[in-house]
Amino acid sequence: MSEHLPETNYLDPGLLQRLGDLELIAREVVEGLRVGGHRSPLQGFSTEFAHHRQYSPGDPIRTLDWRVFGRTDRYYTKLFEAETNFDCHLLVDASSSMNYGSGKVSKLEYAKFLSASLAYLVLKQRDSVGLSVFDSEVRAYLPPRSAMGIILEIDRLLKDIKPTPKTSLAKQLHDIALMMKRRSVVVVISDLLSEVDDILGALEHLRFDGHNVIVMHTLDPYEIEFPFDGTWRFEGLEGEEPLTTQPQRIRDEYLAGFGKYMESLKSGCVAAQIDYTVVDTSRPLDLLLSEFFNERETTMGGGSPTARP
Repeated sequence: MSEHLPETNYLDPGLLQRLGDLELIAREVVEGLRVGGHRSPLQGFSTEFAHHRQYSPGDPIRTLDWRVFGRTDRYYTKLFEAETNFDCHLLVDASSSMNYGSGKVSKLEYAKFLSASLAYLVLKQRDSVGLSVFDSEVRAYLPPRSAMGIILEIDRLLKDIKPTPKTSLAKQLHDIALMMKRRSVVVVISDLLSEVDDILGALEHLRFDGHNVIVMHTLDPYEIEFPFDGTWRFEGLEGEEPLTTQPQRIRDEYLAGFGKYMESLKSGCVAAQIDYTVVDTSRPLDLLLSEFFNERETTMGGGSPTARP
């Protein structure tokens, strides 16, 4: 019996998986976003010198061009404009916990669709995109480039990875930060299953290096809602011991602890001016991205990403 595609305006994760070809998936998702008429939803923030104008009271002192003053004995302010291109670096978590999926698509598979779609969008803007894949260490690093072939590289690298448990996010992101040659828009795609202080320390290191950081906290809906019934054996996803229990006995405690973890992570990102969003892997990817970009345009006027409450 032939399988009918769902009658929907959005591409659900199961359908994306059936499409198979990652470049086709990325194109289908991005073309459906209808962001072409808006300012870029992913923009760099580096600047280049444009021209001078005579200093006026109230202009920042740091913009004064002292070389011009030395030649003319007059004060002139340097004006800058945003560069037309930028680097976007995608950091994809391929650790063993990302293999979990309560539905048709695991977190890792969804992360692959998400990273390919973002890469396609950046390339359509004629900007450059790079990729790093990490678990307990950095497994792959592709420096930014503007060739569409990087989408195939994403597919190949994630297929070749044999996931291992994460040890510490800080070390991996520190190592990746040392590899990046210029300030970039850095998109971290991970379930962030680690100590909150460890996560925030790693993200703040990227911010300290001048990168504009976007966190896409990738979670399965069962991790968010914990709807299990009966008796279950829960495997330790990051090196922890397995636990056999009746989930209803620990549901309230789990949801309280998970809620506290999420709130601490979100507030820490806001304090560090890091853009944070939750990615629910049961949601259609183009719908999720459309809402994400629309919110960024509404709250920030289409400019560079910053934190939002």
